[in-house]
Amino acid sequence: MSYDAIIIGAGMSGLAAAIRLAYYGRKVCVLEKHFVTGGLNSYYRRGGYDLDVGLHAMTNYCPPQNKTLSPFLKILRQLRLKHEDFALRPQKISKIHFKSAELGFTNDFKFFRTQVHEVFPQQAGNFEKLLERINSHNELDLNAKPMSARGVISSVITDPLLIEMLLCPLSYYGSASENDMEFGQFVIMFKSIFIEGFSRPYEGVRKIIGLLENKLKECGGELRLKTEVRSINIEGGRARSVTLASGEEIAAPKILSTIGLLETLNLASDPKNIGSESGSAAAEVRPGVLSFTEAIYILKSDIISRSGYDNTIIFYNDSDKFSYSRPSEIVDYSSGVLCCPNNFQYEKPLTEVMLRVTNMANSDIWHSLSAEDYKSQKEAVLAKTQNIIKRFVPAFSSEDVKFYDIFTPKTVKRFTGHINGAVYGTPDKSKNGVTRFENLFIAGTDQGFLGIIGAILSGISIANLHFLMKE
Repeated sequence: MSYDAIIIGAGMSGLAAAIRLAYYGRKVCVLEKHFVTGGLNSYYRRGGYDLDVGLHAMTNYCPPQNKTLSPFLKILRQLRLKHEDFALRPQKISKIHFKSAELGFTNDFKFFRTQVHEVFPQQAGNFEKLLERINSHNELDLNAKPMSARGVISSVITDPLLIEMLLCPLSYYGSASENDMEFGQFVIMFKSIFIEGFSRPYEGVRKIIGLLENKLKECGGELRLKTEVRSINIEGGRARSVTLASGEEIAAPKILSTIGLLETLNLASDPKNIGSESGSAAAEVRPGVLSFTEAIYILKSDIISRSGYDNTIIFYNDSDKFSYSRPSEIVDYSSGVLCCPNNFQYEKPLTEVMLRVTNMANSDIWHSLSAEDYKSQKEAVLAKTQNIIKRFVPAFSSEDVKFYDIFTPKTVKRFTGHINGAVYGTPDKSKNGVTRFENLFIAGTDQGFLGIIGAILSGISIANLHFLMKE
């Protein structure tokens, strides 16, 4: 069976790329090994409740009246969607909470700017210089050489605490590098979170996935669920076809993979060159090591509203030095993210009151556990994360919990295929989407655009660049 393009993975980037190609009459087939789409930002149903995976909030909020070109508006134009299709609702207020200082931010960047000036008055001028550096940087340059974000920030900001506080939320929401991030990605995340801000559809991630699935169907693209790719077949340095777990072979002149760079190269095989350079294409790519646990709680009553708790997301760190690295222990509770999906500006409250706590975790330890130890360690996460909630929501009690679920690095690996359960993939991004194989391309997490908006833009950008522009 032959197509104009094969796309491996039906996450946000894969669906967006397929829609873009189908608009231009390309016969495109999206292959997804699971029974639902969404990838790192999907959903599932357990205990009678609909639970999002990955989505705390959408970044890059753009009010309906704003006509200035932004990443979100670019998506609307490229995929021919309407702003109201997403039904986005902005956040109330989020915070960066460290031992010695706290910074709040909303979707009004002036508020965050004022916060930085007031909390760090001696850094006000330096912060403005950093803003100039951020605004002058072309983060969408797909051929830009990588730079250390920590290095660039430290050359402007002289207070170590402010540096750590700026890096904390941006790292948690997108960095694949330990204790740093690439400066272009820092700029993307800074603009996405601080300048544009957070929002969420009332229905959560299902709303976004439904829009993309319906649009793909509308424009004639093919989506095949429960269809695992076992190998990408290479001949003469080119990807010729893919072989499915069923044994079926599908050919296309170009293949786009959204399952991760290293994971893609591990599927690429050239029987005539085993042991040669093309037979060991993955050797040059470092595996990601950063993974997380997340505890999701559904509460019996609305203690959130009753207690006056209005924080949408809190990025906390128990000291003034932020460590963003694979912990030596099974979970690192010294920093993390507390998200309250109820605290967006909805017209009516969510049906369920929910809290989510995310912490860094050691994938190797989680994968080494016996079934019994795995269960007991999840119970430990339950106890620890409830104590974290109590620190920020004093009205909370374990008696308020009517349902909970916990995912671990083992869960992430099982459902995404990412090595080490590394949520943000390899630190070695392919910004222009190319691999060493002439017609095999990468989009999504390992291309380097971040978050839901970034993933969708990644699919669009790589489709435009390598599948449409050169033809």
